[in-house]
Amino acid sequence: MTAAVSEKIYNEFRARALSDFQFELAPLEYSDFLDAVQRGIIQCLVFEDAFLIYTTAISESIELNVVYAYDAEHFNALIKMFLDATQVERKTRIVCYPMLGVQKEFVGDLCEFGFKFTGSAVLRFTPGNKSMPPAALPSDYTIVPWDNSYLDAAVKIINDAFKDSPDALFDTRFKTIGGTRDILDKIVQNIYAEFLPQATSVLLHSGEPVGVCFINLTGSAANIPLIAITKEHQGKGLSANLLQYSMNAALILPLSELNVTTATDTTAALRMYRRAGFKEDYVYPQAYLGNFL
Repeated sequence: MTAAVSEKIYNEFRARALSDFQFELAPLEYSDFLDAVQRGIIQCLVFEDAFLIYTTAISESIELNVVYAYDAEHFNALIKMFLDATQVERKTRIVCYPMLGVQKEFVGDLCEFGFKFTGSAVLRFTPGNKSMPPAALPSDYTIVPWDNSYLDAAVKIINDAFKDSPDALFDTRFKTIGGTRDILDKIVQNIYAEFLPQATSVLLHSGEPVGVCFINLTGSAANIPLIAITKEHQGKGLSANLLQYSMNAALILPLSELNVTTATDTTAALRMYRRAGFKEDYVYPQAYLGNFL
């Protein structure tokens, strides 16, 4: 069922990807796109002049990357094709679909297929934004830059914080120690983006790691993929200290922005980012499908 969309239609999408579909980076060139399809890295389904791209190669989820459709008829036809094509995988994998940009128009149509939704917000800090400094760090805590010796502790910290979070709906690796290790391995090994160990901060309590804030780089934009503190040390405002440490280290670089994505119902996180000078750029529905969780 995998097909390749025509160069004309694909390039039409590429021209709209950053503006109308709110992609962070430009999609692959057409030749690279065809190569990725042929190698099975991504799958492409085509219906007339519309197409859908998904992958099962990045995480344990079935990641629906984009549906390029002109109207509900084409959108619904592609979703039906997608559900048929992934029938076997969906017995053990969840489908996740960030409905960025104009794709939000089809939320009602997607509901008819049994998808459920949470909200995600993208926030950005640009040089010159004003921020409110966090309270002073308590004397029994210190913050240090990343070292690979902290990896085992970081896996436990992230797993504990994310295994019951909305993020685990879209990436079920967060539910297990082994899956969480795979995520962190890919972060520190530059699989997702360029890892910035000098800007990744680790919170120590009496010398033991209890929190971590990861930073990576794509082009001139830095991103915070994960930030977490163990439950027994939460509620003290320490996440703000971790965030500020990483921001200060990252902003030494000539960055255009520092960005983060968080669930819209995590009011404490939203408040922390706003106080640090981040501003909401846009909000989008994060769709998921899978009743086996």
